[in-house]
Amino acid sequence: MSDCCTPDGSCSTSTTQGGTTAVTESHTTVYAVAGMTCGHCESVLTKAIGGLDGVLSVGVDLAAGHVSVTTDSEPDDAGIAKAVDDAGYEVTGRAA
Repeated sequence: MSDCCTPDGSCSTSTTQGGTTAVTESHTTVYAVAGMTCGHCESVLTKAIGGLDGVLSVGVDLAAGHVSVTTDSEPDDAGIAKAVDDAGYEVTGRAA
């Protein structure tokens, strides 16, 4: 069973295990990233950010220049920025 979109705007997924419910709350943060132009950029960033501890999913919007990162706790902005930088791109801040 899966529930999403809590009243505070975060996502929450609950699963039933052996009669008990385990709830995992996640946080989605959108970053503005400079230098992305194609599907290869999307693939590289998805792999680089997706490999970080606590990252549940990565979504890349090339047209908007945004990368949305869903984490299992508050995101590590510095760690995400370093992974993006190491991949050859630049985080210019959180997107509004």
